[in-house]
Amino acid sequence: MLESFKRLFAGRPAEVLPWADVADWASRHSLNFRRVREGEGFVIEGRLDDQPWRMEWGPPQRTYIAGRELRIRMELKLPGELQMLLLSKPLMEQLERQTYDSFTEGLQTQIDTGTPEEMRWLVMFPKVNLNMFRVLRSHFGAVASGSGTVVTWLEGPLGLHLERALGTLLANDPPFVLMTLRGRAYLRLQLLDPDPSSLDSVLGIFEAAIAQARRVATSLSDSAQEWPSTGGSTAWQSFDDTKPR
Repeated sequence: MLESFKRLFAGRPAEVLPWADVADWASRHSLNFRRVREGEGFVIEGRLDDQPWRMEWGPPQRTYIAGRELRIRMELKLPGELQMLLLSKPLMEQLERQTYDSFTEGLQTQIDTGTPEEMRWLVMFPKVNLNMFRVLRSHFGAVASGSGTVVTWLEGPLGLHLERALGTLLANDPPFVLMTLRGRAYLRLQLLDPDPSSLDSVLGIFEAAIAQARRVATSLSDSAQEWPSTGGSTAWQSFDDTKPR
């Protein structure tokens, strides 16, 4: 009988936890990883320059993202008026069409606070000319509350990270949003497979975006320019992860 049990369990494969490779990646980078309840996804938390950031992967919060979404946010204490939005060009064109259709078909009479910032800003702010970025201009569009801020944001490390990602993480221009809003930085990306290589790439983009956003904020610190406000809608709804696994 004992030998029968040994053979039974010896032939049973070991249980493979979901996202074990992601958990290992987080551990190697000294990051906090946890699965959320009901297997919806996971949360990773870390720090940059002693400031916390939070990454989530799971069901999308935006209708323009299909399947699964990866999102990151970080409180930077940037000037609240510093409002920059970079997004993949196909997504920008899609949101512009949706916004136009909603008005021409009489579905809306004004842009309210329930509309995602990505759509509101496309109406409120002017487009940024990205012609100086020979590679990026074919893949991204941008708007901002100040015309020169996005150009400074994209110069150097951030632009280089985005260019490199066009052959891997951002190949075929998936829905992608990078923005600064109410002092925070946000990244949102359609990502079906959160493998360690993709996480390395997306975190590299985000860290470069943070460093460059601080550079932009510094350059504006002595400016008396007036900036418009976008109202009080939220760009982020976290997982209900009160029961992490």
